[in-house]
Amino acid sequence: MIDGKVILITGGTGSFGGKCVETLLLRHKPKKVIVFSRDELKQFDMARRFPESQYPAVRYFIGDVRDKDRLRRAFAGVDVIIHAAALKQVPTAEYNPYEAIKTNIIGATNIIDAAIDLGVKKVIALSTDKAVNPLNLYGATKLCSDKLFIAANAYVGSGETKFSVVRYGNVIGSRGSVVSIFRELRPSGVIPVTHPEMTRFWITVQQGVDFVLSSIGRMVGAETFIPKIPSMNILDLAKAVAPDCRVEIVGVRPGEKLHEIMIPRDEAPNTVEFPDFYLIKPAFRFFARDFALAGSVPVPEGFEYCSNTNAWKLGIDELKSMLAS
Repeated sequence: MIDGKVILITGGTGSFGGKCVETLLLRHKPKKVIVFSRDELKQFDMARRFPESQYPAVRYFIGDVRDKDRLRRAFAGVDVIIHAAALKQVPTAEYNPYEAIKTNIIGATNIIDAAIDLGVKKVIALSTDKAVNPLNLYGATKLCSDKLFIAANAYVGSGETKFSVVRYGNVIGSRGSVVSIFRELRPSGVIPVTHPEMTRFWITVQQGVDFVLSSIGRMVGAETFIPKIPSMNILDLAKAVAPDCRVEIVGVRPGEKLHEIMIPRDEAPNTVEFPDFYLIKPAFRFFARDFALAGSVPVPEGFEYCSNTNAWKLGIDELKSMLAS
């Protein structure tokens, strides 16, 4: 589904987008890779990293997912869209709620309409564990976005466009991540930790990219893919990043959970398990499709995939090794 195809990445200059472009160019043979984003400076920097003389398949589109006309222009001739653009900083979304809604929700509807109109074959949207039982506006907008992309499969009619969602947890080293904050504060000798029992799902940027690309090959439309990934304790992370620093407990911030959930119990009846990922089937009968479920088993009744009960946990030494790599 990648080689010989035209791939467009919204938010293509972000942490995920940059690694995805690199992976597509170095490990696959796409016909064209289109980077769609708002920031001309980041596109300029990416063009220096991937010069046209060495990577003639890369194209750059300045645009915003809020602009449906620009999306229609960009989507012409595209086979696969990876939707990674979002306003994702929790405090920013709380203070600028309508801006988050315009990008994360209205932007999703624009992508859906433009993809159907232009005959794009596959669209896969990146989600987050914060979309499950959301406490903050960012999570609420991503929940709404997920619902839109799943329901979009009913809008296609006689068309061939398929929409699916990938949901995973915190990304190590992404812009604004807690790792970069801890490293910046390390010289001060004091590291602020919200709660000593707080846990999070943990994934590297490369793992996220690889999972999304593999999901494109599997997807038939209307499913949600969730990778099996480890959890970590925030206090252990602080000790791994800054072992010589004093830890100061500052309390859980507004809109922040003590633990994150990627599969709630309510979705367990529609969830099946594979060796390295889970798949949530659509709940609506009119979305019945020929899912490739060979090798899968239904999850137990009442199953919940939560960061604090996850059997795969990273210790301090494992965190140090992962951060070093």
